[in-house]
Amino acid sequence: MRTSVLIVEDEPEFLLRFSDAVMATPGLHLVAAVSSGRAGQAILDAERPDVMLIDLGLPDVSGIDVIRYAASRHPGCECLVVTMFSDDQHVMASIEAGATGYLLKDAAAESIAASIHQLHAGGSPISPSIARRVLARFHSPALPVASAATQPASGPSRSPSPLTERETELLRLTAKGLSFESIGDVMGISPHTVVAHVKKIYRKLAVHSRGEAVYEAGQLGLL
Repeated sequence: MRTSVLIVEDEPEFLLRFSDAVMATPGLHLVAAVSSGRAGQAILDAERPDVMLIDLGLPDVSGIDVIRYAASRHPGCECLVVTMFSDDQHVMASIEAGATGYLLKDAAAESIAASIHQLHAGGSPISPSIARRVLARFHSPALPVASAATQPASGPSRSPSPLTERETELLRLTAKGLSFESIGDVMGISPHTVVAHVKKIYRKLAVHSRGEAVYEAGQLGLL
């Protein structure tokens, strides 16, 4: 089956370039290409695409708000951010909202099309410079894992790890960008069992996407 794609991009040049890349790539089907966040939300409700490729700087509503809308209304839609914003604030806000991929607009059209396939297969495509920034935040000495237990709690106490060893192992493989099928091969379980574990992880961490689960687990010192 083909992967259905919604593009939300307000710059005509990029809207055309991304649309052409999707239509020229076998296995991808362009559902719609719109230039505003509200139009994107309407398409999400009407068509339920597999992947939404979205810019953050939209003219009416924030792209991050559209990502949150997709995560709440259509959790099965993977969100791939393609934007000019490379700062930590936009990157982390997108991941927390539910984005599972983050590319900069200097990426080649062919690379973006390949990333859509990768995303739908269970991967998390991220531009190398963005990946380095995300990893740098995880490795920041400001909150070392060894001393996390000694930090004063600002809210309700939580157990050292809400995840089982198997769930933690699965999440580590997810953080490496492996697809659900590849994770199943590594762990000796079926992709359906992988999905079942992932859903449990989402519930335990109160998240809605792979990217958000990896980020939250990193913040909690679970990875």
